[in-house]
Amino acid sequence: MRKIKVMTVFGTRPEAIKMAPVILELRKFPVAFETTVAVTAQHREMLDQVLRLFKIQPDFDLNIMSAGQTLFDITSRALLGLNEILAKVQPDIVLVHGDTTTTFTGALAAFYHQITVGHVEAGLRTGNKFSPFPEEINRRLTGALADLNFAPTETARENLLREGVSAEKIFVTGNTVIDALQQTVRADFTFAEDLLNNLSRRVILVTTHRRENLGEPMRNVYRALKQIAADFPDAEIIFPVHKNPKVREIVSAELGNLAQVHLIEPLDYEPFANLMNRATLILTDSGGVQEEAPALGKPVLVLRGTTERPEAVTAGTVKLVGTDTEKIYSAAKLLLTDAGEYQKMANAVNPYGDGKAAARIVQAMRWHYGFADQPPETFSTK
Repeated sequence: MRKIKVMTVFGTRPEAIKMAPVILELRKFPVAFETTVAVTAQHREMLDQVLRLFKIQPDFDLNIMSAGQTLFDITSRALLGLNEILAKVQPDIVLVHGDTTTTFTGALAAFYHQITVGHVEAGLRTGNKFSPFPEEINRRLTGALADLNFAPTETARENLLREGVSAEKIFVTGNTVIDALQQTVRADFTFAEDLLNNLSRRVILVTTHRRENLGEPMRNVYRALKQIAADFPDAEIIFPVHKNPKVREIVSAELGNLAQVHLIEPLDYEPFANLMNRATLILTDSGGVQEEAPALGKPVLVLRGTTERPEAVTAGTVKLVGTDTEKIYSAAKLLLTDAGEYQKMANAVNPYGDGKAAARIVQAMRWHYGFADQPPETFSTK
């Protein structure tokens, strides 16, 4: 039986984090798979540090990132670049991840070449095509093109079934972000920044970057942080500020002169994961953090009105608070003052994975292509 040529395509830091365990697992089966890696570098610096951490060297690098790039730029450059790569390599299957513009263009390019598409982290939905933007439509369109769907949870599987995807093409695997996290977080981790090695008070970790939150919604978030800092002197806020100039402008105006708020540069994945592990409470509009923090027992307040990850809300590890100043402040205050409420969130069951998602994905591919006698076990929290 000939080897199956597998190409993984990704372009951002979150994609790299979640695809790294899959690539490393594929390499354990050289008889079955010939694996190549293509990156668009939709995000350059943030992508590269993850590749270094997991010791992954791309076979192809489109390096499309440019200053002030638009969604039109990313889509057209990635599509044209991937066309040439796919024509040259002619893989049997292209694996894409999640919901970025690279994800959609990777799936579309593979479809144009009549190549099988495997979608890792398939089936996430909010039901609102503009929230988050453009991710909701990216993942829906990728889902329409996918032949194999690796759904992280039963909820994601049910979303796909409602859209008419055949049950035999869906595998519930858990989320590979938990695999990556377990390989990265260490109790003895030392940060490069002295500030982070000498945290003596309760730590509130904050991240914001969503396009739909730019402007007044973000200002409302930062006003809540200002109030939290004033009312809880035993806490300090660590805020790795996104490089988007629009985000930085608002952050500086609202939080720039507060002693308790530490505005720092974005962290590489390894120190960020370890900082999450040391945090008391996390406020974020990030999708990935909603999955990672529950695995570390950290309550999360989500600074969005909707989430494509409702499992954590149901499990009680995550709470949607949106961008209303008073709602954010009240939710944070409750967790900082009520030990029972805090423990209820911190000790809830993690719904996203057990560290074996990549193994299930590769087992599903081995089974699909005749290298294994049975499909993988289904991930379940029950």
